[in-house]
Amino acid sequence: MIVDCHVNVYDRHQVNDLFASGTAYSRPGSVNPAADADTIHSAMEGVDKAILFSPRYADSAGIDGNDEVTAAAVARYPDKFVGFAAIDPRRPDTMELLTHAIEGLGLKGVKFGPIYSGVSLLDERMEPVYRYCVAKNLPLTMHMGTTFAENAPNALGRPDDVDTIAARHPDLKMIMAHMAHPWMAECVVIARKRTNVYCEISALCYRPWQYWNALIIAQEYRITEREKIFWGTDFPFAGVQESLDGLRNINDQLQGTALPRVSKATIDAIIHSNPFEHWWHGGLQP
Repeated sequence: MIVDCHVNVYDRHQVNDLFASGTAYSRPGSVNPAADADTIHSAMEGVDKAILFSPRYADSAGIDGNDEVTAAAVARYPDKFVGFAAIDPRRPDTMELLTHAIEGLGLKGVKFGPIYSGVSLLDERMEPVYRYCVAKNLPLTMHMGTTFAENAPNALGRPDDVDTIAARHPDLKMIMAHMAHPWMAECVVIARKRTNVYCEISALCYRPWQYWNALIIAQEYRITEREKIFWGTDFPFAGVQESLDGLRNINDQLQGTALPRVSKATIDAIIHSNPFEHWWHGGLQP
């Protein structure tokens, strides 16, 4: 089984000029902004399940998504897609929107980008979200790490606050997206000591040296032995085959060196990791 745990979904009219201007520096090569349900379904042919969310990042990354788009995509392809709600805690109706997304639209988790909204994980506006996630058995996926977006305070992408919230809410399942690049070591040590914290490797395949370092750190701290790292693409910023090849061929750059290798066991465990067994208490049948 292969699960893509990080897929962005939105319609073309929800993309503004900030996306087009900012993504020139997001990765090598251009980013096709198309991420509607049909485009994603075609792109996800090589995976069994995909977890989707529609970012509310209009004033930072240029995507003004909403949960209705996510729910419509899941309804269109229910055998392939699982939907998460996306929150912007600056909105006074955050909890109303979240309740509607979960209890009305049937979404199964929550996505939050502190660096994109300018709201820290430690902000009091997040506490009702955490309590709701625990009460409703919802995992919280967080964009951790830096971003191409100019209107995003870099400090809020660092993973240290995850440690604080994980200790405060031990029943809250938290997932650090992108292994908090470039702060991967901090991500790994927090995931190691907090049983309720996980991470995933979406959008790392096109930075192979950084990617290799992250996985070697993970091996050395032995979180690779506990299924703490999950596979994903961050579509449309990376594709399925590109992301699979980037992981499977991660050691190619080391030819002729004595540098340590990412083991086949680590590679296979990440590719075939199953978040549905771990991110929900008691598991989830999507």
